[in-house]
Amino acid sequence: SIADNKPGAGALLGASVVARAPADGHTLLIGGLATHAASPHLLKADYDPLKDFESIGMIGSAPIIAITYNESPFKTLKDVVDAARKDPKGVMYGSSGNGSPLHLAGELFVSQNKIDMTHVPYKGGNAHIMDLIGGRVPVIFDTATNCMPLLKSGKVRALAVGAATRPADLPNVPTFAEAGYPQFDFSAWYAVFAPAKTPKDVVARLNKEIAAALNAPDVKKKLADLNVDAYSSTPEQASELLSSEIKRWGGVIVRAKIPQQ
Repeated sequence: SIADNKPGAGALLGASVVARAPADGHTLLIGGLATHAASPHLLKADYDPLKDFESIGMIGSAPIIAITYNESPFKTLKDVVDAARKDPKGVMYGSSGNGSPLHLAGELFVSQNKIDMTHVPYKGGNAHIMDLIGGRVPVIFDTATNCMPLLKSGKVRALAVGAATRPADLPNVPTFAEAGYPQFDFSAWYAVFAPAKTPKDVVARLNKEIAAALNAPDVKKKLADLNVDAYSSTPEQASELLSSEIKRWGGVIVRAKIPQQ
């Protein structure tokens, strides 16, 4: 197999290539929240995330972690909420760009807690992280895949983890529920997709092989090193999650008035 990285356009570029590929099971997409639930609402995608793909199965997910800079006055997530209530729009949170998982996580937290914060979008890369480390932006709702190395090296500080239990690597950091925000339910999820009309027997075989691979110790370790909680699913379960996520994030995007780009 050959991995062909196609970054760009909010992850839409790679997804478009797979949507147009022959439906023979030889061209697959590792997609997820960005390619199938968020970016199609925000950018002019030339594919339909439901109609143009067959869901093969889930790979796993990575929790959101609220992080701040080391010298930040915010010691808890409640400190952030209290500051935002006292000074609407006065507290900033950064993201890797409009409509990114980091942006959506921030908007979800803001709307659930009826507060107002100022979103500061960056144009990809790690500029948002550098500004957080420097204290120029105080909070980021980041994915574990991005920020866990920074947390382990002591470059940033975690306020809360969006997981059911505390990760082994962050035993002293509360979950969002423990911090007082149990309604926050967000993770960046990843799945495998094939072009629409891929034969059902091919989908079934691919699903079986992916599930077996996810149980292999070396694959488990690789994904754990990337801070991805690995798990498999049936194609139907992946499709159901996709449908619910499209509706969920479409609603968040409309409520937050995130403009189409």
